[in-house]
Order: sequence, then structure tokens, then C-alpha cells
Amino acid sequence: MRTAQIERKTAETEISLFLNLDGSGESEILSGVGFLDHMLTLFARHGSYDLKLSCRGDTWVDDHHSVEDVGICLGRAFSDALGDRRGVVRYGDITLPMDEALILAAVDLSGRGGCYYALEPPAQKVGSFDTELAEEFFIAFCRASGVTLHLRQLSGRNSHHILEGGFKAFARALSKATALDGKNADRIPSTKGMLV
Repeated sequence: MRTAQIERKTAETEISLFLNLDGSGESEILSGVGFLDHMLTLFARHGSYDLKLSCRGDTWVDDHHSVEDVGICLGRAFSDALGDRRGVVRYGDITLPMDEALILAAVDLSGRGGCYYALEPPAQKVGSFDTELAEEFFIAFCRASGVTLHLRQLSGRNSHHILEGGFKAFARALSKATALDGKNADRIPSTKGMLV
């Protein structure tokens, strides 16, 4: 089974996370940031990942440390669960509609993490969530996981729809990339013989 357990404690956050790449989309998310809980719950469901997460963070300062550190921990969990990435499809992409929003996500499990983020929610906040923190989450995830992500907004006016479409598209594209390739079960999907 491709699973990972991450524990991280800093002066700003204390995080416990369990990930099963071959799950059914079940989740228990308590990040301390309501909108992030919503996004990670739908991320788990649309990626068919089992995800348990608890985070106690200094949200009396703001949500930045919690959002970023959750991204770091989730990225590390994906990297650990994937191991040497043998037998995975490697690439995944989708163009996903979320009402008036249309989001493109493309993923490469390259081992050379990079986040190319082009979502432009018009509002500065969705509820109490600072919309700029979504980019911080994705940057942290990509750096920690070694995943390359292109996330683009093709259309959209509603900030909630744009961000939700982004998380759903990311989950669907990542699910395709992390799927096991039956034809190449024992191969690293690179002519170099490794993904880094």
C-alpha cells in the first residue's frame, strides 16, 4: 500500500497527517482554517485519496502558517508514499468546469517541484480565507513533493468557484499522474532511470 504518515511541529504549527494514495476518498480534516478544510475534503474525494489531517496553528496571527505548513506536510506525504515513483503514469491533466469557472490543471511527477499558478480570484477573501493563500498552499505542496503543477484559470468570475475548481482540477490531474500503469509496473517513467 502506498501510504505515508507525517508529523511536524514548529513554533507556529503542529500537524499530523496520514495519506493513502490508493484509498476511496475518505477524509477527516481539521486544519483550523474552515475554507482549507472544505478544499482538502473535496481534494481527497476527487483524487480518491484517504486523508486524515489535524493542524493546530497560530491562526490568531493569521492563517498563513497553517495553510503553508499543511501544503508542506501534504507534499511530503505524497513524496514518501510515491517512493521512487516506479510504475506510476507520471503525467495527468484535466480541464475542469466549476459553474462559470473553467480551470486547467497539468501535473508531472518529475521530482523537480515547480508551481506555475495562474488563478485570479477577484475577491481578496472567501469568507475569512485570504485568497492569496491558495497560491502559498500549492507552492508549498510542489516544493515538498517534487511535483510540477500548471494551474490556469481559463474563465471565471466567482472567487469561491475559481478556487474550488482549482483544487478539484489539481486532485483529478494528480490522481491520473499517481495512478499505477499496468503496462509499466516495474519501470521508472523516465529514460534517465530516475525521477529527480
